[in-house]
Amino acid sequence: MRDTAIAVVLLACLIVGCEDGAGDTGEEPAVAEEGRIAQDPTPPDSLPPAVLGAGPAPGGVPVHYFDEDSATTGYLALPAGDGPFPGVILIHEWDGLVDRIRQVADALAAEGYAALAADVYSGRTGSNAEENLALVNETVVDSARLVRNLDAAARYLREHPATTGRIATIGWCFGGGIALSYALGGETHEGTAMFYGRIITDPERLDALDHELYGTFAGNDRDIPADEVDRFVGALREAGVENDVHIYDDVEHGFWLYVDRDPARNREPARDAWQRLKAYLVRTIR
Repeated sequence: MRDTAIAVVLLACLIVGCEDGAGDTGEEPAVAEEGRIAQDPTPPDSLPPAVLGAGPAPGGVPVHYFDEDSATTGYLALPAGDGPFPGVILIHEWDGLVDRIRQVADALAAEGYAALAADVYSGRTGSNAEENLALVNETVVDSARLVRNLDAAARYLREHPATTGRIATIGWCFGGGIALSYALGGETHEGTAMFYGRIITDPERLDALDHELYGTFAGNDRDIPADEVDRFVGALREAGVENDVHIYDDVEHGFWLYVDRDPARNREPARDAWQRLKAYLVRTIR
């Protein structure tokens, strides 16, 4: 029954409005040891370079966390220091696990989180809309395997000696919808953050959420209009689910992960969303 319910939600969360783009890479980050990222939190008025198109080359390490499939290759970034640290699972967009996501994992490690970027495409990435959509469709059709993948990621982090065992998921676009669906039927975790992912507005389904939900949406998103987000918030409230959901006016879908596409318009709302996300992680998994 759980897998059937997840499949329905995953199909509801499917989004085809995502855009391509891997992050730029530059100089190597400060790394204490292999896979360890020097802790250097961003100031309150700043954004991580990763979302500005100026992120350094990823400093973490590839990991094979899903025993069922040797081609699945996640990416682990750990903070420097002894820990233990709370964990975050990053769920990529529709193009797969690209460097922009790895760079965000490094940014979260710099904030003091053990960050595991999951790979739900068996090591593959797409280079255009047709390829991306084919990967999305293949993934959501086998919803049971997707859940097993993320369950394995959660177990990997919980059992890692550098972690506290408290975990939140963070997803963007396709990954944001997956994060929501996983919260409704995957392995228990303590937080869910979604950035402009597909939503559902049925309070009976949302009643399965047992933790506060973070959501960031764009006022000019053609695929997820503001009135639909309002219905989502209403359904969360009806289900008794605490939430921090915000719609940022005058920005497009993808504004946070790719601030560099329109920095004049995106920077300030992205900065606010980043501060909200950091506060959310502190109160849910610290």
